[in-house]
Amino acid sequence: MDAAGIEAFVAAVAALDDAELHSLMVVRHGHVVAERWWEPYAAQTPHLLYSLSKSFTSTALAFAVAEGLVDLDATVLSYFPEFDARVTDARSRAIRVRHVAAMASGHDDETLDRARVAGDGDLVLGLLLLPPEREPGTFFAYNQPCTYALSAIVQRVSGGSLTDFLRPRLFDPLGISGYGWRKDRLGREIGYAGLYAPTEAIAKLGQLYLRNGEWDGRQLLSPEWVEEATRAHVATVRPEPDWDQGYGFQFWRARHGYRGDGAFGQFMVVLPEADAVVAITSQSPDMQGVLDALWSHLLPALTADGTSALSRPVPGGPVGAIAPALLEPGPGNGVTALLSVEVRPGELVLTDKGPAVTVPLGAPEAWTTTGPVASAYAWADGRLLVDVVFVETPHRLRLSLDLTGERFEAQWQTEPLGGPKLAQLRRPD
Repeated sequence: MDAAGIEAFVAAVAALDDAELHSLMVVRHGHVVAERWWEPYAAQTPHLLYSLSKSFTSTALAFAVAEGLVDLDATVLSYFPEFDARVTDARSRAIRVRHVAAMASGHDDETLDRARVAGDGDLVLGLLLLPPEREPGTFFAYNQPCTYALSAIVQRVSGGSLTDFLRPRLFDPLGISGYGWRKDRLGREIGYAGLYAPTEAIAKLGQLYLRNGEWDGRQLLSPEWVEEATRAHVATVRPEPDWDQGYGFQFWRARHGYRGDGAFGQFMVVLPEADAVVAITSQSPDMQGVLDALWSHLLPALTADGTSALSRPVPGGPVGAIAPALLEPGPGNGVTALLSVEVRPGELVLTDKGPAVTVPLGAPEAWTTTGPVASAYAWADGRLLVDVVFVETPHRLRLSLDLTGERFEAQWQTEPLGGPKLAQLRRPD
């Protein structure tokens, strides 16, 4: 491949206003031909995948179907007979497993909040208690409870969690480690999001699908399943060109190949035409911009026969003394959940309504990492500017600390979805 295409892609993404790469792996003809992590991220660090988790859930479904534990043509309700008397709508009762796999439950739009209320926290019950506006199987709507239903079915028929089910079937055979999946209050791994895994895990799952289910001489998934899961089952009418190519079983069709993706630019792009897989983690709300750059620069490099630094706080002015202080929110604070910032020798302590989070402070204008948190700092206009990166997620918190006035201001570069506590911005144990 043309190595210049890698650099052109990276430069094109860097030029976007709303995109920031954290990692990149490119696999072609079964070999890693390029890999890069941007400090403070690292190869072994798990990363929150958001909705890219859905493609792993789909793979769990594949194993359950192959083993006769789940029938794609059975109704969702049939796996939850305890709800039978409460679900009376004919369309709700007709929703099949294949319908929720393809985001085609018949609902007009996202039902997550309504389903959570209707089901008193059980998204399967909530989904079934909300009558679909259309016939199941006929209409696409990106709908988190659909994927949750898949994950709940697999967990029910297997008697364990998704990770328990996938460990001997997927994670161990592919040599994937360092993963963890968020659970809801019912103890279920949520399926539609919440998976933490390193970049290599994304690349390996993509390679498994690129090879039609074969891994190291073993046929883990059938070629028929790979074809069924990655073809368009339902049309998607979306303004972004790479979200308007149809939807499979928790996979998006794209202008080139197909992919799994997650909020803020977590990508698994499978390119059969180039015999390649591209794995990306990032903090990139402009996801279409990242794909545009991939098609313009990286794809031509693949079809033709390191480490950098993230931006740090802008330095300016002399380095000041970091004296101990307890800071309260200032008038420009944009993160109301952050209650205080305590400055201690060599560290900050951030307090919200959850457990306090300790942030290391090392040398000025250099990244210092402790566990799931990294920071870099600089001085500007008499304020201490600190970037706090939660390295197992796409998210960065920017702090401006007025040590003399004992006030702080904070802003998320990309705000975490679901409003988690700071201490929850890490892979679950």
